[in-house]
Amino acid sequence: MINTFRTFNPINIVWLAILLILLRMGYIFHTPDKIEFTFVEPFARLLVPVDYEYALSPASNVFFAGVLVLIQALVLNHLSNHFNLLGKPTFLPAVMYIVVSSLFTPFLVLSSPLICNFLVIAMLYKLFSLYKGNDAKSTAYDVGMIVAIGSLIYLPFIYFFLIIWIALIIFKPFDWREWVAGIIGYATIFFFFAVFYYLNDRLTQFYNIWLPLGTKFPDRISFNYYNYLILIPVILILILCFFKIRQNFFRSYVQIRKSYQLLFIVFLVAGLSFYVKAEFHLNHFLLCAIPVSVFFSYYFLYATKRWFYESLFILLLIGIVYFQFNTF
Repeated sequence: MINTFRTFNPINIVWLAILLILLRMGYIFHTPDKIEFTFVEPFARLLVPVDYEYALSPASNVFFAGVLVLIQALVLNHLSNHFNLLGKPTFLPAVMYIVVSSLFTPFLVLSSPLICNFLVIAMLYKLFSLYKGNDAKSTAYDVGMIVAIGSLIYLPFIYFFLIIWIALIIFKPFDWREWVAGIIGYATIFFFFAVFYYLNDRLTQFYNIWLPLGTKFPDRISFNYYNYLILIPVILILILCFFKIRQNFFRSYVQIRKSYQLLFIVFLVAGLSFYVKAEFHLNHFLLCAIPVSVFFSYYFLYATKRWFYESLFILLLIGIVYFQFNTF
């Protein structure tokens, strides 16, 4: 199966759609009666003055979520090939994104983190271009605006602002104007948002937007270990990937090395920002799916023992489907 997606063949789009459906079959048979979809944060609810949370039926919700995942997978695949992250054209990033975005049932429905993944891909397009770009100030400004828009949709996305500065450190010599440009880009969106609050006589509540940022990192997290056994093959693949990247790291182009450093930072920031919202949901970790998919792709593209990597991939697929039909 992996060898099919190692080549850049347009017919693979059909196989991607089939795999997408298969990895959602278990949840389709056990779809809840109602599925809530929250598109924006409560403080931005005035921007969407209609009741939409339950406007879609559960089947429609799952269907549109699958369509968005397929689109994101294809765009991520284009990103990877455009910046030559894997060294050769391939469809592996697309298939890995579809697999990673199916790991848990909360990943299979429409959610704010799923929408924000479009913004993560847009950020990466711009930040990867810093290496050969001449005007980093406009790029930092644009990415600052993207982070601000993402914050309106999903507040923990605000921490992706750190990625702008880290990307500037990785790709460019220090220039304080570029760092300030990102702040101005972010402030631009929230300036107009503050004006919107003022026009609705709610400016005194504008300060409350930032209160969740003072939430302390939890001292203890309780969860059912059995529901997360699917992470065993995921962690194994990530470990194998990092070993493979380490072997080839200094033989890669400088731009590729810097790009993987940035992807690792995106993975860390996305994973550690979960605690901002008091009501934590597992779908937050969809924000980690993009860098994880690229890491997975690197391993499966350069792995040499076919019987091993094919078996590992099939084991992962079986585990995903099994845990959709069985909960503990």
